[in-house]
Amino acid sequence: MPTSRIAAVAAHLPERTRTAAETARELRARNRGLRLPTGLIQRMTGVERVHLRPEGWHASDLAVRAARQVLAECPGPVDQLIFASASQDLVEPATSHIVNAKLGLGAPVFDVKNACNSVLNAMQVADALIRAGQCRRVLIASGEAPTAAVRWQLRDHAQFVRSFPGYVMSDAGAAVILEADASGERGIVDTAFHSVSEHWAIGTLPGGGTIGGHDPDSTYFDMDGAGLQRVFLELGPEPILALLRRHGLEASDLDLVAIHQVALPYLPPIFERLGVPSDRTVITVADHGNLASATLPLQLRLAQERGMVGPGSLVLLIGLAGGISLGLMLVRM
Repeated sequence: MPTSRIAAVAAHLPERTRTAAETARELRARNRGLRLPTGLIQRMTGVERVHLRPEGWHASDLAVRAARQVLAECPGPVDQLIFASASQDLVEPATSHIVNAKLGLGAPVFDVKNACNSVLNAMQVADALIRAGQCRRVLIASGEAPTAAVRWQLRDHAQFVRSFPGYVMSDAGAAVILEADASGERGIVDTAFHSVSEHWAIGTLPGGGTIGGHDPDSTYFDMDGAGLQRVFLELGPEPILALLRRHGLEASDLDLVAIHQVALPYLPPIFERLGVPSDRTVITVADHGNLASATLPLQLRLAQERGMVGPGSLVLLIGLAGGISLGLMLVRM
């Protein structure tokens, strides 16, 4: 049975950015009664700036830009195209059709959506297709455009608090090519996915669904940031440690630990509990914000460019997503 190896990974970060200070100024200008202490966003999240897609760009355009990078680096036929993102161009049809048309591939398509774990779940599905012999090469493309759902006009302070996590969300594209590896020496070694779905209401973006309907107020993020952090902490390190134990590994055996990043202060306690050395991680949230499901591909690409990982390196991908879900993937590069 072939394994599925990561043949190429890429991320696209739009050049246009908005600093945390600019976000605060905009909020004050639009909401005269809002008391927003200077530097609050940076102190609370560690985020300095976020990326903004160009005018007229959609989620599919971000995905296409990243997909073209991986296809140029690793050319070949595509047996399946999966669009994996919390964002989408339309409710119907699947955004993968739009990406497919813009790339001119003519491949079979479908979408995978699971908030910030969308790319990780798409890799899980692609791995299964390759192991089953149905595909030899799968292109996963993500286009995250969460800045479209940021609330600028606020009713009161309580609504500001519920909207706060959205101010550090960032637009980005990402792409991954998985292909069959007959040697079995490289590829996805193991996966583990967990959910605590009773907490689904902690963070929502209901617009376009049957709950939110056509209510304009439902087109913005509504999140309990403290509640989200609490649930992730309650999950604890045991699922991650159990995955490592299955393979006789410790965190120090990993060349890279890539983890979804929402805010900088959350990370040190997590790495400390896992025993992850500081030189085995890539911090992206400070300079690029919360990139949703494009986070892990960006960290993996940066690690490659910095010489942290190469052929044979052992990588652990940790995905955290609203819903609430935890995704783990152990990969031999």
